[in-house]
Amino acid sequence: MRIDFVADVACPWCAIGLAALDKAIERVGPSVEVELHMQPFELNPGMPPEGDEVANYLKTKYGMSDEQLAAGQAQLKARGAQEGFAFGERKYVWNTFDAHRMVRWAATECAPDAQHALKRAMFVAYHGEGRNPSDPGVLIELVTAVGLDVDRAREVLASDAFADEVRAAEQFWQEIGIHAVPAVVINRKHLISGGQPSEVFERALRELAAEKE
Repeated sequence: MRIDFVADVACPWCAIGLAALDKAIERVGPSVEVELHMQPFELNPGMPPEGDEVANYLKTKYGMSDEQLAAGQAQLKARGAQEGFAFGERKYVWNTFDAHRMVRWAATECAPDAQHALKRAMFVAYHGEGRNPSDPGVLIELVTAVGLDVDRAREVLASDAFADEVRAAEQFWQEIGIHAVPAVVINRKHLISGGQPSEVFERALRELAAEKE
């Protein structure tokens, strides 16, 4: 079963979605063989290198009030806790294009589970620890932490490697109708949108697996 997880590192609901999907895959166990692919999506493609304060960004983009911001943060923390993801303090939103390039590199040149491990590490670094996913130093630390080739990662970051691949993938998913994330696409036919509970993903995996039998 192929699963494409379309997401942005800057998206808190994507962090919840991946945690929930991971939990669902663990629950179904070896009865469902899953091939998981991380796919890029940028919520803020025009975000400058210095980033923007989270509160200012959300108020400007979505017209949210202080009360709505507080309620949203509380909801995220509660949903994250349900799926085993701990949110920390995130003061800034940053550009994530280089993070997507690193994930694409991991998917292309590294072990099959490398892209998954790196994406999870990015979610924890940003949403759990408030670290900058556009900072080359942070990205290299994450590459090191998940055991990937650090020298090759530095080469990729210092170049435009995988930029075209990321842009092509972003365009592909947008052209087939993905305009919000997270989006979980199963076997390129079935779409589950949003940071759904793990039970929703588990039920979908079991039902689709049963259809093949």
